[in-house]
Order: sequence, then C-alpha cells, then structure tokens
Amino acid sequence: MKIGILCAGDGEVAPVLSRMTDIKPTVRIKLRFYEGKLDGHNVVTLFSGVCKVNAGVATQVLIDGFGCDAVINCGTCGGIDENVDLFHTVIGTKSFYHDVNEENFTDFHPWLSEPAFPSDEGLIRAARAVEKSRKAENLHFGLIVSGERFIVHDERQKIIEKFHPLSVDMETAAAAHTCYVNDIPFLAVRTVTDTGKHPGLDEFEANCERASDIAAEVTRLIIGEYGSTI
Repeated sequence: MKIGILCAGDGEVAPVLSRMTDIKPTVRIKLRFYEGKLDGHNVVTLFSGVCKVNAGVATQVLIDGFGCDAVINCGTCGGIDENVDLFHTVIGTKSFYHDVNEENFTDFHPWLSEPAFPSDEGLIRAARAVEKSRKAENLHFGLIVSGERFIVHDERQKIIEKFHPLSVDMETAAAAHTCYVNDIPFLAVRTVTDTGKHPGLDEFEANCERASDIAAEVTRLIIGEYGSTI
C-alpha cells in the first residue's frame, strides 16, 4: 500500500516531511514529490500550490505517476461552522465546490447523484478510530467546500446559507474529484487557521504553522489506523 499526502503549501508539507524517513525526492510536472516512510508505511507527499487545478493535477500524478492506492489531502482551512474553532481539525466526509454550477457535475461527467464527492468509508473509519482513541482532539466530521479564493466575511454567510459546511479551502474538492473518477480512496484532513470570529489573511499567516503541524499529526495517526486494516 502506498498513500499520497497532498498539501497545498510548503508550510503545510513541512511537518509531514519532518515525520518521514528514507526520503527520496523526484521532480515531475515542475513539482517536487517526496517518497518515503511514515511509521513504516509507504507514502508520497508534496505541496502542489494553491487552488483547484493545481490540486487536481498533482493528485493525478500521485495516482498515475507514483501508484498511490489512497490520497489524503492534509493542510489548513477556514472554519465556517460556529462549532469549529481555531486549531480544530475537520475530517471531510464529503466535499464539493462552492463556486461552480452544481448541474455541471450531476447532469454531466461524473454524473454525481448529489453535488458532493464522498470520502472513502475505510479512511473515515480510521479517522473515527483516532477520535475514539483520544490520540487527537477536536475532530469534526462533515462537509468541506472549496473554491478559487480566500473567503472574506461577506462571502462567508452566502456559503453558510447554501451549503452549511464545516470549513472552506481551495483544494479539497478538486483532489476528491480526481480520486472519485479514478476510484481511489480519498480523505481530507484540514486544521482551522481562521474563523468568523478570527477572520482574515493575518490570522491564517499567524496560525498556519501550528495548524499544519496538527493536521500532519492527525494524518499520521489516520494512516496508522488505516494501514492496520489493509
């Protein structure tokens, strides 16, 4: 089994790399991929750059170029639900785009039954096992929405009214979309850097390092649980 760990930025991938051993870098499509071991499990990680296309392209390379059997999108997010606070971690049980027409994906390829890409049940069970073990705290399970821009206060309410998600980011849905059409198990693990009470890029920048480290640790724990069931 080989698991791809997709991160958007260099700050998000750094704590993943710090937990890995036997690291071998490879450059493909102008991105640097790192193969190695994470607690004995075969993994490949990288930072793809922000936004949907970068995430989708990198995910396809993880699948085709490195033979990954599952992909976890690890990183940070903005908290949307009022119960999701700074440094809480959102486990995406499903994801979708907040900035597209839903009919594009229900009436056309990939002909979704609802406007959402489901995460893998096995990976969700592994995350639930981590929660039950209390090795990680403040985990929330639910919908993540993604789009091409950093969400500011006036846009937040529109997203809440339409989708009622736990969090928002720029990559999760694209990675989930790519895995969905390839029949590859997917999960998102995103830790909150900013909320409605703590909004803005300044909050993101101040909290990104700590949030990224939390997401990397939760991802490590989930891979350990998932690997024990395969």
